[in-house]
Amino acid sequence: MPTPNPSAMDFLLTRRSRPAKTLTTPVPDRAALIPILTAAARTPDHGKLEPWRFIVLEKAALERLSRLVVTRGEAMEMDMDRITKARDQFADADLAVAVISSLKPSEKIPQIEQIYSAGAVCLALLNAALASGWGANWLSSWASHDRDFVHDGLGLESHESVAGFIHIGTETRDPPERPRPNLDEITTWLAE
Repeated sequence: MPTPNPSAMDFLLTRRSRPAKTLTTPVPDRAALIPILTAAARTPDHGKLEPWRFIVLEKAALERLSRLVVTRGEAMEMDMDRITKARDQFADADLAVAVISSLKPSEKIPQIEQIYSAGAVCLALLNAALASGWGANWLSSWASHDRDFVHDGLGLESHESVAGFIHIGTETRDPPERPRPNLDEITTWLAE
């Protein structure tokens, strides 16, 4: 017979991301961030490849990335509204953790499973931050997928990509509840 963990289940059934633009200081210091990163690193990882890594982005790094977004967006002749939205994700943040999908050579573990594992790390990191009492949000933008931005801004190699930026801080207000999926519409039960 399973042993339920009602507190964990209640957390999962009620968890809500906090909009990144509503997060402020204080942010977790290194000592507070280590258990959050440790929890995220316990993500399922077929083959024990650890096909992901973390880059902790503190305020000065986020400001540098916000300037790089503008440079890259202008070089790509992108619409200023798109540039501004991506810039503000970095400029308005005080702490974010970039989860990097870092594919490993493997004859047994397909790359897609490694990418899924990096996505799972994002959710685990988000939930660990929320469970620790912080506000958190998982974001990406066009800049996340721009090779020049991720190479110049984060030092990513050609086999690496950004799975997500997890913004962490102190929440300034409770987010509104949003509609949740209708289980009847997304669930198929197969009995045989």
